Amino acid sequence: MISDNEQGRTTQPEQHAAAAVALLEEIRGGLDDVSLPLALPGVDHARRETAAALAQLDDYILPRYRSLDAPLLAVVGGSTGAGKSTLVNALVGHPVTRAGAIRPTTRQPILLHNPAEATWFEGPRVLPGLARIRGTLTGSPASAGQPGGQGADAAASLVLLADPAVPAGIALLDAPDVDSIADQNRMLAGQLLAAADLWIFVTTANRYADAVPWKLLLDAAARDITVAVVLDRVPPGAEQEVSQDLRGLLDREGLAKSRLFIIAETILDPAGMLPAGAVNELQEWVAALAADAAGRAAVARRTLNGTVRALAGRVAGIAGAVREQDKAAARLEADAAAAYADAAARILEATRDGALLRGEVLARWQDFVGTGEFFRVVEQNVGRFRDRLGAFFRGEPAPAVRVEAAIETGLQAVIVDEAANAAEDTDRRWRSDPAGRQLLGADDLSGAGPGFADRAAAEIRAWQEALMELIRTEGQGKRTQARWLSFGINGLGAALMIVVFSMTAGLTGLEIGVAGGTAVVGQRLLEAVFGEDAVRRMADRAREDLARRCRLLLADEEQKFLRRLPEEDRAQAQRLAAQARDLARLAESA
Repeated sequence: MISDNEQGRTTQPEQHAAAAVALLEEIRGGLDDVSLPLALPGVDHARRETAAALAQLDDYILPRYRSLDAPLLAVVGGSTGAGKSTLVNALVGHPVTRAGAIRPTTRQPILLHNPAEATWFEGPRVLPGLARIRGTLTGSPASAGQPGGQGADAAASLVLLADPAVPAGIALLDAPDVDSIADQNRMLAGQLLAAADLWIFVTTANRYADAVPWKLLLDAAARDITVAVVLDRVPPGAEQEVSQDLRGLLDREGLAKSRLFIIAETILDPAGMLPAGAVNELQEWVAALAADAAGRAAVARRTLNGTVRALAGRVAGIAGAVREQDKAAARLEADAAAAYADAAARILEATRDGALLRGEVLARWQDFVGTGEFFRVVEQNVGRFRDRLGAFFRGEPAPAVRVEAAIETGLQAVIVDEAANAAEDTDRRWRSDPAGRQLLGADDLSGAGPGFADRAAAEIRAWQEALMELIRTEGQGKRTQARWLSFGINGLGAALMIVVFSMTAGLTGLEIGVAGGTAVVGQRLLEAVFGEDAVRRMADRAREDLARRCRLLLADEEQKFLRRLPEEDRAQAQRLAAQARDLARLAESA
């Protein structure tokens, strides 16, 4: 009978694995959401890193954590012509994979396993992206290892070959060349090596220092993966010199624990097989590892921990790339916001400095109130001539409307012009940034958008209507109602608009005097009806309402830039960085 303590010890590894799988699935989901859409320096590398991290989770880390007791997967990899397929044939003692002078020979990966362990590899447990093809042993490598495997889809499938010569506890996978002339084969070779529990890396006496295989070997060192290096085709008498040099390279690059096997240069038999005994040492090592459950577990744990540790660094790098994307998007957004905020400020300045009282607006106001004696009389005693002025307003409503129309036209011109300036400024700022150039492409946004002028005119009319309603609301008291009714709502509205635009800074010469008098007339008239405090309050509210409407107009126009920015998850970089730390802790705790 198993005690509670013994049962606890039995289930503890399973609990740890289940917790690890939950964490890894969460991280995988987070990586799947990473898009990195902005064209920043280094973004292509970050995208490849994200794809590689997802592939390694799917192909190796998650499958291994879910099945800690599964057979080891030993991937036989190396450079073109190194003799990988010949080595695999020698390890099982008969031809199963294609070997020859035409490159690439291994166009379709072949996984050899013990017949009793077929279920571990028939499903999508490892390398789920590769379709399975069941091969059969017939004595011919072409028919056994490559059934239908010469087509364009060969690299998207995995041939499964059950062979009693493969010891239980380990499977051999013959991978394409790591430096294949075919791009798809090179990528597949890297994917297969990333899914391995251990590597059997094959090189030759004259190519062991090549850059491409060493790049992969350095990756293996970073992952702390178990590597057996096979030095093939060593000429007679050169074994000691070449093996010592290669051993020194391995030691210096963090692969001191790697086993090194030497295969002398020899002549193959008519079936393409190495002489009997040529790979005895490697065969014995593979068989001993397969028979040693504790040794297999140690290899799997070491590779798994190293791969998780390397993934932690990769995820941290991706988090940094996401952070740079966020910064770039925020920078572009800030550039647009600054340009349109400056435009809003310039519009409001134009409404405060008297500039809108030039030209047509000033002429229409003069038509409305008259000149000469009217100004003098109003300034002396507005109240005394209220009836006369009210009659004038009531008898001539058209001039007040013309004042409103002139204000609408002038204000619209200012708003449209500044919106165009903001668009041009934003377009220039974005095109000076690689990410902004990508988002804009060939589109020209350096001007006010279609329909903006009509929207601006409609908003100005809405502001004028709100201003009229403000006058009505203010004049509802019994004491003032008769006064504002006598002057007419349009006339008072025109006067209040003039007061809103009455500050004279920016006008020159004769305009200053005329505009100054204009402002006095409007303000004295309103004060006579509503009182000084009420006029000040109404003018402030009207200015605030106009400023708000202008900001909303520009904010809407700004969206033509902001809509091009990618949707952001501001917390994504922070989550990925935290997950990278979780991965590092997971690697240390296993």
